[in-house]
Formats: sequence, structure tokens, C-alpha cells
Amino acid sequence: MKHIKVLGTGCANCTATLKLIEQVAAAKGAAIELEKVEDIARILGYGVMSTPGVVIDGKVVHAGGVPAKSTVEGWL
Repeated sequence: MKHIKVLGTGCANCTATLKLIEQVAAAKGAAIELEKVEDIARILGYGVMSTPGVVIDGKVVHAGGVPAKSTVEGWL
């Protein structure tokens, strides 16, 4: 199971990223644990300056803008 965190304060792009990851995981039947992180201190702790950010198993894999669906599929 992959542990995925979407970093962002609740902007439209952050929400879209969260939904995209949920949809791709459901379509692929991938087991994930998805968490939304809105605390600025925690976001900065990952070194992310542009949101949304995506962290998978403790590693930042994306920052700034909604990732492409094909990118998310590659993560899962």
C-alpha cells in the first residue's frame, strides 16, 4: 500500500489533485492511504514552496499545479 499525501491549503488545484489521485487509484484497483495536509508548517517541512505538492511514501514527487493523469498512473 502506498501512503500518499497531498500538500496544500485547500485551493482548487489541491482539491483537483486529491480527486484525481482517488479516481486513478480506484480505476487501477490500487491500495492507497490518502491524506490531505493543510498545515503550512508541515507543508514547508517537505520543502514544498508551490502547492499542490504530492508526497508518496515520504518522498516529494510533485509540486506546483495539478499533475497529468498519466503521471499519477505512473506513480501507482
